[in-house]
Amino acid sequence: MKAVSVVTIKKELQHKSNKDLMELVLRLSKFKKENKELLTYLLFESHDETGYIESVKNEIDLQFSNINTSSYFYIKKSVRKILRLIKKYARYSLKKETEVELLLYFCECLKNMTPSISRNVTLTNIYERQILAIEKIVKTLHEDLQYDYNLVLETLKS
Repeated sequence: MKAVSVVTIKKELQHKSNKDLMELVLRLSKFKKENKELLTYLLFESHDETGYIESVKNEIDLQFSNINTSSYFYIKKSVRKILRLIKKYARYSLKKETEVELLLYFCECLKNMTPSISRNVTLTNIYERQILAIEKIVKTLHEDLQYDYNLVLETLKS
């Protein structure tokens, strides 16, 4: 996700009510260096969650394509970096469905990666921890969503 300019943010803030501005600032105060990205999400992407998820998935694809696969050491570093990005973007949204979607996509990309993660214990552990985290979040969602996400989880586990 790319942050927009301060001028564009300022123009968008002029269209918000005082109550909305106060909520934005209070939420902004919980973050430090990601303020601009958070404001970008709140002002421009929060109304279209599926578009936001797609843009983050595109970012994940880009990050996976840039991984140096010459050594598992570099792969592990890159995978951890991608996971940090996903957690940050999920934190912006505050929606559990978004977090589940992004983590499922991460696990799918990790599973399909070459060289295989099954040859490295650390990468396998990262994958399994994310599967467990997804399962934990899915249990808190609506029953219909639980069913859909559990079907995807089963394919990832096999």
